[in-house]
Amino acid sequence: MEIKTDSAEKGMLYLVSTPIGNLEDITLRALRILKEVDLVAAEDTRQTLKLLNHFEIKKPLVSYYEHNKIEKGNQLIRQMLEGKNIALVSDAGTPGISDPGEDLVRLAIENGIEVTAVPGPVAAVTGLITSGLPTGRFVFEGFLPMNKRVRKEHLKNLVGETRTIIFYEAPHKLIYTLKDLYEVLGNRRIVLARELTKRFEEKLRMTLEEAIRKYEEESPKGEFVLILEGASEEELKQQQRNKWEDMGIAEHVEMYMEQGMSKKEAMKKAAEDRGISKRDIYNSLL
Repeated sequence: MEIKTDSAEKGMLYLVSTPIGNLEDITLRALRILKEVDLVAAEDTRQTLKLLNHFEIKKPLVSYYEHNKIEKGNQLIRQMLEGKNIALVSDAGTPGISDPGEDLVRLAIENGIEVTAVPGPVAAVTGLITSGLPTGRFVFEGFLPMNKRVRKEHLKNLVGETRTIIFYEAPHKLIYTLKDLYEVLGNRRIVLARELTKRFEEKLRMTLEEAIRKYEEESPKGEFVLILEGASEEELKQQQRNKWEDMGIAEHVEMYMEQGMSKKEAMKKAAEDRGISKRDIYNSLL
């Protein structure tokens, strides 16, 4: 919802990235911005206060998180419209990724407030580049839906995804997510990264089957970044073969004819799909 004001001098919204573990990962610009803004909006004010105290920064703190984002978001917008500069930080890493920061950004843009980013750590990227899995193309899925049925439906949409897939997961839901990944996507390679940039950083490289066995025997600790390999070309071919096996040959040929192909062209294409000869297609249609 757009908030109207007569103020001509608007403040700015700074998206300030903070360390995901190691405090030395704070940037010089981030420190300067945190010192210069009028106030800091934080997902967890207690966590952010520790950060500010460590770097001897004294600044007013306000909470902005999922359950108060509408009320607090409107308040923050009004303050920026009145000329105040505000820094938005998350618990750790870059705000706006898997947190309510994206809602504040959208609201700021709707009200003509300039938004700028102070780049820094992102747990998903940190996990990806240290995983050993392909990094050239990847897709970030964040936290999966909590509802089991909705989560499985969501995962089914990733069956044919060939890019490396990145998820976030909490320790108490890890085993359920691993089992759903295995059930829907098969036994792929996965890297489970935790405590990134911290003293006890850990990256476990294994298959989904091995990961399930491990965490059925021990309780996971800490927030996880899960980096899962995408579908292989052989998997895609098998998925396609399975699709055609569920479809009769006559239906297969008819499908292509409905797309505008001649019967001859449709028979040829159906034969290619199924890995059989055109004569086999012809004989089955007699």
